[in-house]
Amino acid sequence: MRSPCATTSFLAVYLTFRRSAYFALAYASNDIVLIALWVLASLADTRYLSVVVCFMAFLVNDLYGFINWRRMKERQRA
Repeated sequence: MRSPCATTSFLAVYLTFRRSAYFALAYASNDIVLIALWVLASLADTRYLSVVVCFMAFLVNDLYGFINWRRMKERQRA
């Protein structure tokens, strides 16, 4: 069985290669999986909380990227 991180990462790289705006959503889904895993690790050792914060920043950045790709697409259509 493949890990969710490997699957979402591969999908994100593939969509980036295809220049699809949905690459950002694939990276965002990867971030969500990693946030969940690091939160579980943080329950055992609070030193991992900084990694959770880092992946939360990545999630915000990926969502921002997706929104801007859609805005650029609309501008280019006009």
